[in-house]
Amino acid sequence: MPAFSRPLADCPDAALRPVAGVLTDIDDTLTHEGAIEPEALQALADLRAAGLPVIAITGRPMGWSEPFARDWPIDAIVAENGAVALFMEGGHLRTEYAQDEGTRAHNAQRLAAAAQRVLREVPGATLARDSAGRVTDIAIDHSEFVHLSAGRIDAVVAIMREQGMNATVSSIHVNGWFGSHDKRSGAQWIVQRLLGREVEAERGRWVYVGDSTNDQLMFEHYPLSVGVANLMRFAEQLTVWPAWITQAERGRGFAELTERLLAARCAVR
Repeated sequence: MPAFSRPLADCPDAALRPVAGVLTDIDDTLTHEGAIEPEALQALADLRAAGLPVIAITGRPMGWSEPFARDWPIDAIVAENGAVALFMEGGHLRTEYAQDEGTRAHNAQRLAAAAQRVLREVPGATLARDSAGRVTDIAIDHSEFVHLSAGRIDAVVAIMREQGMNATVSSIHVNGWFGSHDKRSGAQWIVQRLLGREVEAERGRWVYVGDSTNDQLMFEHYPLSVGVANLMRFAEQLTVWPAWITQAERGRGFAELTERLLAARCAVR
């Protein structure tokens, strides 16, 4: 383990006690093989009971995210890497977008063309099975249901960037989109929208939890960043590490963090 990514068990209560909220990835951070782990679901409920807001920020599509935004004890899901926010309001699911309707319509044609180029030029490349639910990006499956070699993943990323797209690699997909939004801007947007707070002014009091190379932007930005233990699978690809890392993997790692957060808050009562 790199010296600059320390075991979460060593994190002092004084660093965790002021935490104002939790931002988290979903795939392989809360879930295992696509399903939320029971420990993670209970941890979300425990955080809500303690009054700590939880916002999930994911590369998954709007359509995939809808039932979880309704059913999980979280404040919101920001899907498609900062492009779409889903949250409950007045007993109904509300959906809002980072881009206006005209921009989304224009980009839809460009996304389709980029997807066709990837499928044509990269042997074995396939669209992610959740693509029907996507409205602002494309996703190429590299590990969820098919396997792409590292070289072919790099080729997908290169094509997306040649097309003028942002491109990131998660634990399961390569995501590409047009626009300036990303996970960081999505967090800023939704915290202001729902809570009326400037997350940038208090980013030292927000935890970000992730598991993959596409979490590096958030690991770098949030001082209280935490990787669940399965992040170590990407050790050779990482250039930015979280401040802390859990002992347990995936949803159990998220639960480990939750236990530490709540214990630190209780220590002063």
